[in-house]
Amino acid sequence: MDLATLVGLIGGTLVILAAILVDSSIGMFINIPSVIIVMGGTITAVFTKFPVSYVFSAFKVATKTFVSKMESPDELIEKAVELSALVRKEGLLALESQEVSNRFFKKGLRLCADGLEPEFVRRVLTTDMNRALERHDIGRRIFLAIGDSAPAFGMIGTLIGLIQMLTLMDDPKQIGPSMAVALLTTLYGALIANIFALPLAEKLDIRAGQERINKALIIESIAQIQESRNPRVVEELLRTYLPTKIQEGLEAQGKAAANA
Repeated sequence: MDLATLVGLIGGTLVILAAILVDSSIGMFINIPSVIIVMGGTITAVFTKFPVSYVFSAFKVATKTFVSKMESPDELIEKAVELSALVRKEGLLALESQEVSNRFFKKGLRLCADGLEPEFVRRVLTTDMNRALERHDIGRRIFLAIGDSAPAFGMIGTLIGLIQMLTLMDDPKQIGPSMAVALLTTLYGALIANIFALPLAEKLDIRAGQERINKALIIESIAQIQESRNPRVVEELLRTYLPTKIQEGLEAQGKAAANA
């Protein structure tokens, strides 16, 4: 589970609730017509922009940011080096008995064990990677659309409330409560955008980048395993996919182990 996403969403909600409850009651900030305007307007706008299947797919992808754990590149490199050593000793058929948790890595190993051409294997895996990245991009765009539409409909609700308030100018006692209700739609729109939609869009963008690195690393790993490369050569090649700081740390560890 991605605790950062969960902590961010819950923490942001709790901060807002705390600010509300310090000097007022939660009931003052609940207005059903305002909720209908913001939520209903945002949903209809998103459905107008995107196919229904894309919208549901976006929420499915976003859910994975909570429940799925992204493997680190160094873990994948370690597994690739282990498998390359196995293939050099026992051949590609030995991959059939190997248990790999990563679905994408497992698919690549199965294609290797089936004896398919390296170019075909690379093409299949690259297509799979691109489709996954497209899903992340669509999800990000949908949450950006929610982040754009919610404040806009909040403003529309405020304008509706102000128009209704102006009809009550002959009763000064009604102006204050009517103004408060009119502003609630703006508040709802801002909360949806800045606590929920826009942060999730950014998180999906980050996860897409991480998945791009991991899958590119796996594709290269499969290619090197098929060629029965020396495990040390495989490790050196795959390390180039790691961030510079991690590469420097691994090199320092290697020097320390050599001097020990």
